[in-house]
Amino acid sequence: MSEYIIEMRDITKDFPGIRANDRVTLQLRRGEIHALLGENGAGKSTLMSVLFGLYRPDGGEILKNGEKVQVRDPNDANRLGIGMMHQHFMLVQNFTVLENIILGVENTTRGVLQMEEPRDRVMRLSQQYGLAIDPDALIENITVGMQQRVEILKMLYRDNDILIFDEPTAVLTPQEIDELMGIMKGLAQEGKSILFITHKLMEIKAVADRCTVLRKGALVDTVDIRDTDMETMAEMMVGRKVNFSVEKEEARPGEAILEVRDLKVAGLHGKLAVNGVSFQVRKGEIVCIAGIDGNGQSELIYALSGLMPIKGGQVFLKGREISHTSIRQRNNAGLSHIPEDRHKYGLVLDYDLGLNLALKNYFSPAMQRRGFIRFDQVRLQANKLIERFDIRSGQGADTITRSMSGGNQQKAIIAREINTDPDLLLAVQPTRGLDVGAMIYIHKQLVKERNEGKAILLVSLELDEVFQLADRILVIYEGSLVAELQGKDATPQELGLYMAGSKKEATA
Repeated sequence: MSEYIIEMRDITKDFPGIRANDRVTLQLRRGEIHALLGENGAGKSTLMSVLFGLYRPDGGEILKNGEKVQVRDPNDANRLGIGMMHQHFMLVQNFTVLENIILGVENTTRGVLQMEEPRDRVMRLSQQYGLAIDPDALIENITVGMQQRVEILKMLYRDNDILIFDEPTAVLTPQEIDELMGIMKGLAQEGKSILFITHKLMEIKAVADRCTVLRKGALVDTVDIRDTDMETMAEMMVGRKVNFSVEKEEARPGEAILEVRDLKVAGLHGKLAVNGVSFQVRKGEIVCIAGIDGNGQSELIYALSGLMPIKGGQVFLKGREISHTSIRQRNNAGLSHIPEDRHKYGLVLDYDLGLNLALKNYFSPAMQRRGFIRFDQVRLQANKLIERFDIRSGQGADTITRSMSGGNQQKAIIAREINTDPDLLLAVQPTRGLDVGAMIYIHKQLVKERNEGKAILLVSLELDEVFQLADRILVIYEGSLVAELQGKDATPQELGLYMAGSKKEATA
């Protein structure tokens, strides 16, 4: 029997204007966790989509247990024991957990759906693999971490023994990431073979046995993790030495650009998600809202940006109250917003890249004439931003945004928001889904904006990012600010206590 449960030999895949995979070879051993590392647009997700049957390769072959196989579609993949958990979950929001797990492989008797045996099997699997779920909960009512468990159980329910995880930690809290790492190790110990796409080098060091590195669609090398440090992997990924630290001079904050007074925002079921929050963000500083996900950060940003109405309090931008103004009025007054959900609030996925980059200024005199968009100016602006922010797109400004990688979609949003030259930048998880090279570039951009006198309100679940960038840290817990810390003086231990609600400042 072959040493490898799956081999992908010399896989080539072309799209209009770009070769996504160029004769890539990947070999997966039984019971190993094999990481797939590369920059945004390096071809990682494309390669895994070929293995799962979402794309047909233009060259190369796939072998299972040494035997050549055809993977024409996901049904073929499932018959071969290959399952895939996508970066953006494939779940029906108004179906229950159980209904999502069995969708497509239902048991019926004379046309009647049988649920008892599937329910018993799902509960056995959840207990066996430590994936506690409520089978009757609606997907729309459970956390992202729980939705991920549902995706894993979907693969296990289909008896998949080759599991593909595409950027599985991109939307998780630090606690959920630790939990997922434990689940992955448990699956490998049970004999499952895992392919793990990620940008995060620390996660690779934590769980992977080997790592295959791609750069610009081509194979760089496959290495043993225990013999390779993070600096080496980063250099392999981007093709140059990587400096993980961000050089940041002492902040020299000026007058207040954003002032929030006793802000109250209603969450689900009328309960206050933000309860009496007051703070300032001044010119020339980065203020970070730190906290465990779900403690009111999203509602706070929605209220500041105009996506959600406020229930009480006031918001001032450069001394002018904007508490009840429209989103466009806030944008025109100098506010920009990098949203946490790029698909829901950041992009029109079926528009081309050029139009998405013009969403904030298509109505300006430079971009329209007598009510008609000047598409030559849209293209000119797009080409400049594509080059400046290294947005990788096969057909340039004409690329349909949906077809771009998640990281390049994120770069497009950041490019558009910074291009408006804002006085206040709301940056929510700005490096989510970005590779280390792009992440460092975005960090430098945020520091550059701060040094040029912009006020930046950053919301991040990544503690490393908080400590790299924040001049001041405001800790939010259950909708209230419980601490204000100076970035240079804060420690992870102290911050963790505040985030968990175990400690509060007397003045908070």
